[in-house]
Amino acid sequence: RKGDALAMMERDVGIIEPMSGKECVLFKVMLVEDDRGFRHTLTRLLTSRFPSIVIAEAGDGGEAMEKVEDFSPNLIFMDIFLPGPSGLELTRRIKTLYPNIHIVMLTSYDFPEYREVARASGAYRFLSKGSSTADEIQELVEGLCAKWIPPGVQSTWYPKEAANEALRS
Repeated sequence: RKGDALAMMERDVGIIEPMSGKECVLFKVMLVEDDRGFRHTLTRLLTSRFPSIVIAEAGDGGEAMEKVEDFSPNLIFMDIFLPGPSGLELTRRIKTLYPNIHIVMLTSYDFPEYREVARASGAYRFLSKGSSTADEIQELVEGLCAKWIPPGVQSTWYPKEAANEALRS
């Protein structure tokens, strides 16, 4: 249930240790979710573990499409049911225009038919709000961030000073 997952994530936010020494700097995550409380909790969860991550939010499909072009996220957490275009339709559109963006469906509707349509639409992963843990979400982000190299930087996990230097150049 959505409430159980939210409560579990909120509990986990208080016990998460931030990354030590090196950070996931300049990695951009977009949250496309119409439930403001869930977006807030997911934002807190991610920023508690990855203090230098950059997060954008959208509450509906139209806003999401506008922000994708300007924000250029590396990863999108996408709900299925949204005002405006559905998360599945948005996933198809985004993957057609921006094939390098990873999209993770994060929804309360954990049904095999939704999983199959999400996969066919280009979703990278499908997570259930009712059973996904904070650790699972953080491991997913950490794994994608570890593979990502920001423009002008030689390594993915690097000291904050190197990220600042990359931004200055």
